[in-house]
Amino acid sequence: MSNSSANSSTANGSTGTIGFIGFGAMASRMGHNLREAGYQIMAYTPSGKGGDGTTRFLPTPRALAEAAGTVLVCVPDDESLAKSLYGPDGALAGMTKGALLVNTSSVSPEASAALAAAAGKQDVAVLDAPVSGSTPEAESGTLVVLVGGDAAVVARAQPIFDVIGKATIHAGPSGSGTKLKLVVNGIMGAGLAAVAEGVTYGLAAGLDRDMLFGALDSVAVISPHHKRKLKAARVGDFTPQFPTRLMQKDMRLLMTDAARAEAPLATMAATTQLLSLTRRTHPDDDYSALFAVLERTVANSP
Repeated sequence: MSNSSANSSTANGSTGTIGFIGFGAMASRMGHNLREAGYQIMAYTPSGKGGDGTTRFLPTPRALAEAAGTVLVCVPDDESLAKSLYGPDGALAGMTKGALLVNTSSVSPEASAALAAAAGKQDVAVLDAPVSGSTPEAESGTLVVLVGGDAAVVARAQPIFDVIGKATIHAGPSGSGTKLKLVVNGIMGAGLAAVAEGVTYGLAAGLDRDMLFGALDSVAVISPHHKRKLKAARVGDFTPQFPTRLMQKDMRLLMTDAARAEAPLATMAATTQLLSLTRRTHPDDDYSALFAVLERTVANSP
């Protein structure tokens, strides 16, 4: 694990050009911090648009890879990863031997394994490096980077990780970062579901709503992350920091791989169903909209 200064990349003179594939809420904030640290930033998105208004956009992932020394991928799912990495216009087609590819996307272990194999055939160094944290942590450069891959490649990418995050966890060989991210998000989702169900019981049992939310904000059994969600739910503010559609997708990936590993995850399976319900009505809201879904159930009961 590393907790190096965010300024170490510039201090060591190891800045260069980073090409982002995907430049949404998380990536644009990471890109801003990297630019502030001295890196040159360019990007590709299917729409040709991104979040910061100052970045040069290239027409294809291949063109981006040909122009950038390092490619950092931040896309929503397996399908987007495949479209941006493979084929004649994909990033791998534009990467040369020894180039560095860092995949920060939350995808399936199968997708990470396929990417590692494809990159290996071209002698491209690849890491699966999803991040733990939402847009506030991306903005402040305090993400936790969960990395799978060769230790020497992790060391090579460390100056970048030191800018975007407060800590880097080398989880193990290729694919380990992806699996660790599913563990983290499974716990995060199940934790939120437990808090939301506790609120639902309290309201159904007749407790005062303001008192209930205030009390839960005061107790130590609820994590800082979930207290942030609790505060937002109290006022009905579900501005997306982590959209429901992405959280439900990650839970689905977790359940699929858990079944393959014969890991019994009954609580997380139930959470996946609650998030599937929430996604139907709040796909682009923050996943804490689960509070609203359950609160409406209580309010509408006879």
